[in-house]
Amino acid sequence: MLDSLTQLLMGLGIALEPANLAVALLGAILGTAVGVLPGLGPSATVSLLLPVTMVLDQTSAIILLAGIYYGSQYGGSITSVLMRVPGEASSVMTCFDGYPMARQGRAGAALGISAFGSFIAGISATLAIAIVGPAFTSVALAFGPVEKASIVLLGLVLAASIGSGSRVKAWTMVALGLLLSTTGVDLISGEERFAFGISYLRDGFNIAVLAMGLFGVSEMLMMIERRSSAESAPIPSYRLRELLPTGKDWQASRGPIARGTVLGFFLGLLPGGGALVAGFASYLLEKKLSRSPERFGKGAIEGVAGPESANNAAAQASFIPMLCLGIPANAVIGIIMGALLMQNVVPGPQILTEHPELFWGIVASMLVGNAMLVVLNVPLIRIFVLLLRIPAAMMAPLIVLFCVIGAFSMNNSLFDVGVVIGCGVVAYGLRKAGFDLAPLLLAFLLGSLLEENLRQGLILGLGNPRIFVESPISLTVILFTVAILIAPAVKDLRTRLIRKPC
Repeated sequence: MLDSLTQLLMGLGIALEPANLAVALLGAILGTAVGVLPGLGPSATVSLLLPVTMVLDQTSAIILLAGIYYGSQYGGSITSVLMRVPGEASSVMTCFDGYPMARQGRAGAALGISAFGSFIAGISATLAIAIVGPAFTSVALAFGPVEKASIVLLGLVLAASIGSGSRVKAWTMVALGLLLSTTGVDLISGEERFAFGISYLRDGFNIAVLAMGLFGVSEMLMMIERRSSAESAPIPSYRLRELLPTGKDWQASRGPIARGTVLGFFLGLLPGGGALVAGFASYLLEKKLSRSPERFGKGAIEGVAGPESANNAAAQASFIPMLCLGIPANAVIGIIMGALLMQNVVPGPQILTEHPELFWGIVASMLVGNAMLVVLNVPLIRIFVLLLRIPAAMMAPLIVLFCVIGAFSMNNSLFDVGVVIGCGVVAYGLRKAGFDLAPLLLAFLLGSLLEENLRQGLILGLGNPRIFVESPISLTVILFTVAILIAPAVKDLRTRLIRKPC
């Protein structure tokens, strides 16, 4: 531990060099901007900047790209809170409670706890990377397709419990989300499924496009229906000090920030995990642990603090399997790994001995970058909150404009724009019918992961499903999943027996 802290201090000296400070600041600014703009995403930005990194040295190049990645986690919460449009896919969970808080006149508290929670999680995750990160890379290797399939199955069961309303409606949304996730080319056979000859559907639906339609466009239609200026979000104050989270907010958020940081860090170490899965898992955890879960989805600050801390911790922890094992956790980390290879640096266990200044410089730059991000974002909260004074008649077209630009920028395709609008209209109808959209989106996210790992597990087991109960980790998760499934039935049965007259 002492040696790791010594190495971190050495890396801090590298990160504080003027050139590296400049690229860290540039990455933080670009990352925030990327997070605010729906649909653009860090993967597209990092890809566009790959040629630029060739003129930088190895450490500066990765510091720039890393800053864009975890900076986008900060920026993504802004439009999620103010407009219910997730600026970045990992900020989807922030929409569920951040936007209701804004409607209650507490947008400043939501943005503030998001920024501070992300900062605390980022600093904590960076220190954890320095102390125990390389040793924990072995944990990632213990989770193969069999274990991941069981964990994703558990996630689907939990996704059904996240929505409001009846269980039948929640499971209907889960089924619809799973159906949408099967659209596109089969991962193993290469055949098209449910594409109906439309070339744009060969790659399936993009989760950012779906999220913008389900939440952004449907919210615009709800705004038009309300039409009442009395329902616009009240602004309690213009002073920044009065807009920041109160002592009560901090007390309620302390546990979610801590749990989100730990959960996000460990999920970030797993290939295929990352910020999106971490935010989802944190939200589910906080709702399960809450003494009043009915508040979630209606403006619970814990529903903002937990996911925002988790996605930032996961974003930074996901660098560990890439640097120490050569295994990218997600698409953005894969692109950053490509930048390393372009710099003639091969990620793997030898990076700590062959390129210590690169590894520790990157880790230390995360401390600097997170400090820059909180300094940049917190003073701007007052300006962001003032955007809520825009009348609904002007805000609704702005939301549509954001969604259309974001959808078109994904692939320069008008088809994606049509998908956003179509999903928005369908989502509006579902919301009017009393369906919660959260289980649908989460099932869509988990559906492709479930199919991929389930089929890989069956291939490893030569088609025998017994392989899923032969793994101790998988068996434990499956038993836990079954317990969650039957728990409501057992509870109902006990209630009926108690109420039954003697």
